[in-house]
Amino acid sequence: MAGDEQRFKSAFDSLHAFVYFAPEVDAALTGAGLRPGRMPYFAGRAAAMGAVGPEVVAATFYNFNPEVVARTIPRAWTLATPEQVLDARLDGTGKALTRLLGDHVKSDEVAEAAELAREATAGCRGEGRLLYAGHAGLPWPGEPHLVLWHAVTLLREYRGDGHIAALVLEGLSGLEALLTHSATGRGFNLAAAKLTRGWSDEQWAAAETRLTDRGILGADGGLTDAGVALRERLEVATESAARAPWDHLGPERTARLEELCRGLSRRLIEAGAFPDGVFALGRP
Repeated sequence: MAGDEQRFKSAFDSLHAFVYFAPEVDAALTGAGLRPGRMPYFAGRAAAMGAVGPEVVAATFYNFNPEVVARTIPRAWTLATPEQVLDARLDGTGKALTRLLGDHVKSDEVAEAAELAREATAGCRGEGRLLYAGHAGLPWPGEPHLVLWHAVTLLREYRGDGHIAALVLEGLSGLEALLTHSATGRGFNLAAAKLTRGWSDEQWAAAETRLTDRGILGADGGLTDAGVALRERLEVATESAARAPWDHLGPERTARLEELCRGLSRRLIEAGAFPDGVFALGRP
């Protein structure tokens, strides 16, 4: 796609990410046996990879404290199988989209966007992209609004897996990636990053010290010139690694899909799909 991370988030990301805030999805997952809290998120997103352990979830999600992951995985798989989790997640997603989009859920725009987004995913390859590959192995839903959600999920995880590869090449741990992303001022604020990803003040301070010693953070906690350059390299690498589906779709159809999804994203946001201040939180 001819664009950057902010463009991707504003046009596409909300069409997947609303599931993490939708009461219908949470109710479906807890109804399948999962415990309320973080478990529906970790198990719901990881289930496409099977009954994997906490090490795999922490590695592929990357910026969460592994200690937090281990409190819910693998216990989740003793409460519901991955297949049950996936079925519940899709069922809750369908109900949430129907509520948020209303009659528009059956519109020509949704059908067209679903067709284009599904075609875009045909340009993706799974090598080295574990979360994408897990989701790509799932059967396609039948209804257009769920086809669109699944396709955007694939595009999102494809992009995210490529971003993680860039972080690894730059030598950033999950916490260090989160901290430098927060320091850009374009995503999580520090309090939200610590709270949602489960890092303690002590762990956060230790990461700040490491990054300061590397010359990535300054004494004021902000990015140095070297830190800014690092984040710019990450952005370029992420964009490069994410190009395949958009190259496959071509510029005209990509622009049309972006137009359609931007409008649908706006509908979700206006319908209250996200709590204030939560939408468009970026990847680290």
